[in-house]
Amino acid sequence: MLSAYLTVLGGLALLIFGADRFVLGAARTARGLGISPLIIGMTIVGFATSAPEVLVGSVAAWEGKTAIAIGNALGSNIANIGMVLGITVLFSPLVVTSKTLRREFWLMCIAVLIALSVTLDHYLSRLDGFILLVCLIGITGWVVKLARASSATDPLMGEFEKELESKKPIVTSLFLLFAGLALLLGGSVLLVHGAVIIAKSFGISDLVIGLTVIAIGTSLPELAASIACVIKDEADIAIGNIIGSNMFNMLMVLGVPALIQPSGFSSEVLYRDFPVMIGMMILMGWMVFIHGRGKFDRLEGGVLLACFVSYQFWLFHSIAA
Repeated sequence: MLSAYLTVLGGLALLIFGADRFVLGAARTARGLGISPLIIGMTIVGFATSAPEVLVGSVAAWEGKTAIAIGNALGSNIANIGMVLGITVLFSPLVVTSKTLRREFWLMCIAVLIALSVTLDHYLSRLDGFILLVCLIGITGWVVKLARASSATDPLMGEFEKELESKKPIVTSLFLLFAGLALLLGGSVLLVHGAVIIAKSFGISDLVIGLTVIAIGTSLPELAASIACVIKDEADIAIGNIIGSNMFNMLMVLGVPALIQPSGFSSEVLYRDFPVMIGMMILMGWMVFIHGRGKFDRLEGGVLLACFVSYQFWLFHSIAA
């Protein structure tokens, strides 16, 4: 068992380190190709921050553990809102000023509804995976259009320009990109392998292991990135990363494993996990864009974190029962 725990820890370490390299390499490569910083931030960075979940889900599906991928997609979204955003705001209150993020939030809601609609039959087929990926392409195009239409005075534009300002040659950026991808793949294999062994030893289902250990692990890069953004006074990027990552998780992290290994799943996904995720998404939107009108204080961050911790207790209590 000790080797399984060490395997999980090694996988998490590779995921965290590799995710940072991959995101940086992808963003700098796109910048070197002349792509707008706002488009990079709203699409490429969102894709890159979901890379750990995609690779973990793909490896799990390849090994016939599609339930891990489903749990990872939903659990990562819950962790992004409850753990990542909650801890980030406890670390430092946020002030969101970008109008573009309000529109992207609604696109995230659409992505969640699409994912929910294809899972109502308790089965993820290859057709469902295809539908999710086609919708991903459509929503990404919508985000690009939104980014192009956004005013140059939008604070998000300035934050991304400052963040992506780099004199590094494109060869260096490509090296970071592929090195990060290799680390992510290696970390994914180790994490899934170790997590499956631990889950079997404790009698935990693949779904729950995906919703807990793996979801938290794959969300750690977002936590590190969000805290770094707050330190740099880039609150809009911190919120944007979470919204973008959640949107990609719903369409890509569910879609790719479905193409690899279609599978049914337990009813808890629809009656427990989807409602929790949707509820926390609505709570985040209300806190950020309505109640505080862009101001997000420590009390609200504490509420989100408390919701996340309560959900984790609920999951483990259901195991014990």
